[in-house]
Amino acid sequence: MIPDLKEIYLGQLIKQRVSECDISVTRISKFLKCSEEEVKKIYEKKSIEVDVLLKLSKLLEYDFFRIYSQHLILYSPQASMKYKCNKTQLPSFRKNIYTKEIVEFMLDLLETRQKSKTQIIQEYGIPKTTLYKWIAKYQK
Repeated sequence: MIPDLKEIYLGQLIKQRVSECDISVTRISKFLKCSEEEVKKIYEKKSIEVDVLLKLSKLLEYDFFRIYSQHLILYSPQASMKYKCNKTQLPSFRKNIYTKEIVEFMLDLLETRQKSKTQIIQEYGIPKTTLYKWIAKYQK
């Protein structure tokens, strides 16, 4: 299942991954050095502290940060950014690299007729040629 990238509820996604990996709450609480009650409260949170999320990403062998990166790619394309700040010493990342999950998400929107090709191109800033290549290559 592809998570909803517009409204991210990280606790639910972590709980799903814990279930998939069949990891006990006891093991997680020991790893995070917290109580089992605190672990269960994490499952109810919409967002989680970065250091805790990093530890959970390592333990559960899943990059939860990528969910936020994909959100940025879909809902904040570089072309639409109002304020440009080109001077930075921070590392720069290419935003035009789409993961398998993004491709599947877009193709699923087309298959279920939730969005048209034109809507996807306009709303998410996906280049027309890119979308058509995905359709030719991956659509069932």
